[in-house]
Amino acid sequence: MFPIRDHNPSGRTPYVTWALLATNVAVFLGYWHLFGDPRALNAFFIDWALVPALVSDGIGLGGFVTSMFLHGGLAHLGGNMLFLFIFGDNMEDEMGHAGFLLFYLACGIGAGLAHYLAAPWSPVPTVGASGAIAGVMGGYLLLFPRARVDILIFLIIFVRIIPIPAFVVLLLWFGMQVFGGLGSAADEAGVAYWAHAGGFVLGIALTLPLWLRLGGPGFWERSHGHPPHPEARYELTRIPRIPRR
Repeated sequence: MFPIRDHNPSGRTPYVTWALLATNVAVFLGYWHLFGDPRALNAFFIDWALVPALVSDGIGLGGFVTSMFLHGGLAHLGGNMLFLFIFGDNMEDEMGHAGFLLFYLACGIGAGLAHYLAAPWSPVPTVGASGAIAGVMGGYLLLFPRARVDILIFLIIFVRIIPIPAFVVLLLWFGMQVFGGLGSAADEAGVAYWAHAGGFVLGIALTLPLWLRLGGPGFWERSHGHPPHPEARYELTRIPRIPRR
């Protein structure tokens, strides 16, 4: 089950979301050549990623910010940017450009702090925008729980795109992060589960004042849990099958 798009184009041009997408891609391309030299890549990550053990020694604090713009591979980058593309524009629409940028950075730093608290002596460099994007997803859940999101479902040979409410996608994703965090040591998991979960919860908390200012439950009643503008319509069809020759 993989989200590929939502039905809720933003009411204003999401300049900050686009800028964040472009920045992450540009930074990744800037050190792409290091993937051919694991030693150089590891040294680069030690300098710029979030390394909890270094923070515990009083150094490497800049990693709370710089790690948000680093990724461990094309799949890592692509997955994160897809989620930011799907959920970021509507959050920017409600928060405004400057407000959304501050929100994004705060969620990323908070997610890094959650990861640090879970494994303060881990020597493993942590990279990725997923903590900040988890905050965007948490805020989206609070503001637009019933927005429709198209997901691509793979069940062996069955492949189909179907729309489901955002709260189903987001709560399932959050549950997977908590389950993963509880089921593995934070410094050995290979995935920063507690950064994801922490960013998600922080995103809800930081969005709460906006939700209350919009009317709280009254905002849900007026918008029916959707972004307050017309939703896009897509023709949902089965993925065509290629017959055997």
